[in-house]
Parts: sequence; C-alpha cells; structure tokens
Amino acid sequence: MRRPFIAGNWKMNTTRSEALDLVQGLRQALPHGNSVDVAVCPPSVYLAPVAAALEGSAIGLGAQNMYHESGGAFTGELSAAMLLDVGCRYVILGHSERRHILGESNEDVCRKVHAALTAGLIPIVCVGETLQEREAGKTSDIVAEQFFGSLAGVSVADASRVVIAYEPVWAIGTGVNATPEQAEEVHGNLRGILASRFGAAVADQVRIQYGGSVKADNAAELLAKPNIDGALVGGASLKAAGFAAIVQAAAS
Repeated sequence: MRRPFIAGNWKMNTTRSEALDLVQGLRQALPHGNSVDVAVCPPSVYLAPVAAALEGSAIGLGAQNMYHESGGAFTGELSAAMLLDVGCRYVILGHSERRHILGESNEDVCRKVHAALTAGLIPIVCVGETLQEREAGKTSDIVAEQFFGSLAGVSVADASRVVIAYEPVWAIGTGVNATPEQAEEVHGNLRGILASRFGAAVADQVRIQYGGSVKADNAAELLAKPNIDGALVGGASLKAAGFAAIVQAAAS
C-alpha cells in the first residue's frame, strides 16, 4: 500500500511573514499522526526560516528547483548540498513552468534528478502535456518521452526513491482540472511505464501525484483513484485550511 503524499508548491508567492503565518496555520490545521506524507515547497529565499518554523512537526520541506552541479561559478543557482543544509528532503524537478517558460529540456531535468538522488534528496519529477498536445492525441507519447528522458540512466534501486507528478499543463492555475478518469488513465499508463522500465516491484512502490488545479472540493474524487497516490498542489496550498482539507481527503 503506497502512503499518500501531498506537497504544496508555493511557487513565487508569499513574503517571509506570509510564509511563516502559513506554516503556523498548517501546524494547527493538520492532524497529528495521520497516514499522509506532507511537504511544503516555499520560495528558495525562505527555505531556512520555513525549516525553522517546521521544526518538531511532521511536515517535510522541499525546494522548487536545484542545479545539477555540486558547486562552482553558477550565479543564482542552488546545489543539492545547499538544499540539504537548510533542511530540505524533497526537490521539485521539471515542473512545466520551468520546461515551458524557462526552456528546461529532459536532459536538463535528468542531470538534476541524478544529482538529487546522489545527494540523498527525493526528487518530485513532473511530466505533463499541453492542451494542444492533448487535443492532438499525443498525451501518452509526450508523457512517456518526458518520463524516459528525465529518468534516463536512473538505477532500479534509485527509481524506488523517485516521486512522479503528472501535471497536465492545461490544468495548472487555470481552474480546470483533469477529470478523475482522465488523470487515472495517465497515471495507469505511467504505472505501466514504470513496470516496463524498472520492474513491477518498483512500479508498485513509486508514488504518482496529480497536479493541476487540485482543490478541497475535487481532491477526494481524484485521490480515490487507485493509481493517484497524492497531489502536487499549487494555489490551494497557499491557504492553510484548504491545503489541510486536501490532506484530509488523502487520509480518508
């Protein structure tokens, strides 16, 4: 049985005080000792204060991105070691906004995945198609291409530590989410791809999150599907009550 995993991606939102208020709200709103893994991924400049505010709680800390090199003359970048040093356990890699706005390729994502795994971080690797690609019937091909490209060269042992997030680009921040049936179809395909690449045991173990306008009022229906193991939540993670309701839906 895969343990549900709900992660909040705060993106380029929150001031320092807003971030700390949000953490305080989450600590009060989330039940203690539940059966769901929970993480928040604040902007990088607030990782350290958020880590301090999370101390003693069961909420994990994640970063929104990292660079594949361990150090050096890479202005503006953050290494895996730096993320570990401030208390991160997770790192989001290959989010569609980085792929489509900032031009990251599968090869870029793959280098970061290997660096994260080597350092001991858990990568949340994002895949997903645009509306144009879905309407052209290319969803399966695009998702598979991103999966294989982003995880090229990853060993079977390391694959079991990866989290996959299916995020249809057309559903991110639009208020339109994939139907539970649409999401489950892609998640089921991803489970099959995992099995073909890494074996049935790894496929049964790896958690596949859904992301794309997940809210309190649609989370339960999505998370009830057998291959949807959690959610990577954007806007709804910026309000403690709404995010806690999504966690509660996963626990149920």
